[in-house]
Amino acid sequence: MSDAMLAIGTRKGLFLARSTGGGPFEVQPIRFSTVGVPSVAIDTRGPSPRLLAGIEYGHFGPSVMYSDDLGESWQEASRPPVAFPDKTGATLARVWQLQPSPSEPDVVWAGAEPAALFRSEDRGVTYELVEGLWEHPHRPHWQPGGGGLCLHTIVPHPSDPRVMGVAVSAAGFYRTADGGLSWEAANQGIRAPFLPEGRQYPEFGQCVHKVALHPARPDRLFLQHHFGVYRSDDFGGAWHGVGGSLPSDFGFPVVVDPHRPDTVYVLPLQADVDRTPVEHRLRVYRSDDAGDTWRPLDRGLPEPPVHVTVLRDAMTASEAGLFFGTRDGEVHASTDGGESWSLVARHLPDVLTVRAAVL
Repeated sequence: MSDAMLAIGTRKGLFLARSTGGGPFEVQPIRFSTVGVPSVAIDTRGPSPRLLAGIEYGHFGPSVMYSDDLGESWQEASRPPVAFPDKTGATLARVWQLQPSPSEPDVVWAGAEPAALFRSEDRGVTYELVEGLWEHPHRPHWQPGGGGLCLHTIVPHPSDPRVMGVAVSAAGFYRTADGGLSWEAANQGIRAPFLPEGRQYPEFGQCVHKVALHPARPDRLFLQHHFGVYRSDDFGGAWHGVGGSLPSDFGFPVVVDPHRPDTVYVLPLQADVDRTPVEHRLRVYRSDDAGDTWRPLDRGLPEPPVHVTVLRDAMTASEAGLFFGTRDGEVHASTDGGESWSLVARHLPDVLTVRAAVL
């Protein structure tokens, strides 16, 4: 069995957990104590893994740190790693997403607030603004979601570096086919029920929470919307709802099983103000037929009543297993596709992001 790492970014620090030979995950002492860590990545593409952490220094502002020794020591670029050019008049508020490219060995993408995409060509040390998206004519009209005007999801094509999608709250899903030089809104079929009747299917303005794909079927995307779970079979060309049999189609994360491209997981919440598990029962829902049907999975999860929320990046599926973290500081793991769950950590700060990888 292989060794694995779990990275847990919280409101007050980063926690790393290691599994040796397929054994239980052991949580290590906190890194970046009292510092918010809204984004993490475990980059296993090179000769040795690199950890990336988007951090919030409070008064000193956001930055990106990297580690080449599995978190024992951390470095920062000599200049601000992610920064807006002066001509934009914008100031970085948060790095929401760090995404290594699956098709370009040294490229890492960063999603930021205010909503923007940045590209790194040195494995995440320094980044440059993708001006094609920043200059899109829709951008001045984008409106923030509850968490701010953020580019929180980056979906690169697994083999074609020219093709990529991004999600912005509350603007919607945008895609490029020329490496980021030009972009188009790709929200056809996504209903925005918070808009007036007759205007609920706009070109843009949808509050997309998360988007995921499986590398074996890169044209198929799954999307968790503010109201709705959707699937696209043409990389966002058109969307149709697949959440009709769920107890609620409101939620934040959506992840695809690394072994089975038809298997997808969501975590339904009561909409809209409550944002706690439906019936206050903490259940992950799994579909094995690309969203046509769903069933609940809760063996080993806390008994009801449960009043927690799981944020958009606080759930992940990888070769190391399926994991999610809650806003009350618990992290749960499954190695059998959600059929059973075990507790990895508890009493952590508010969990913002979770990533896992086999080392």
